Amino acid sequence: MQDSRSTDNSLHDLPSLLQTLISHRQGLIKIAAQITGCRSHAEDVVQDAYLRVRRMKAGMLPFNAQLNYIFRIVRNLAIDHYRKQATEQRYFVQDDQTLDTVPQMSNPESINVDRQTLGKVDRALAQLPKRARYAFLMYRVHGKPQKDIATELGVSPTLVNFMIRDASVHCRKFVGAGAGF
Repeated sequence: MQDSRSTDNSLHDLPSLLQTLISHRQGLIKIAAQITGCRSHAEDVVQDAYLRVRRMKAGMLPFNAQLNYIFRIVRNLAIDHYRKQATEQRYFVQDDQTLDTVPQMSNPESINVDRQTLGKVDRALAQLPKRARYAFLMYRVHGKPQKDIATELGVSPTLVNFMIRDASVHCRKFVGAGAGF
């Protein structure tokens, strides 16, 4: 009969660095959660650390050095994750920043104002470069994901986000300034 340990990946079969990571998983998640502010993100960070350690060549570090090394990896990945989230929140267009607020009452006067505003938005969009106008319309009007727009245009999703943000700012300024009247 074959030994069951030879067919499964038990903790004892893993290199010692991975053993250390797995053994201290909860503590690593706790540390990462303090940095990222979210347990779910912290679990992602620890998973990334696992993948990074898994690709590493086995080295002979004393246990304390292994533990410190793994905590340092998780800490650095958590900081990177936090910085990335902060950057995305700062630059990416928020869904609540829309130009298409629904009027409370549909009376002839509000309908006329809405039509005038749409006319201003249309004129503002006409002033934009073709790609920026396309990205804005596809995202705001048709609800197409930014990554799909980026693929169509052959640019990065970040650039698409900037185009949408800039188009939104341009439209707000144009509508607020009363341009065209």
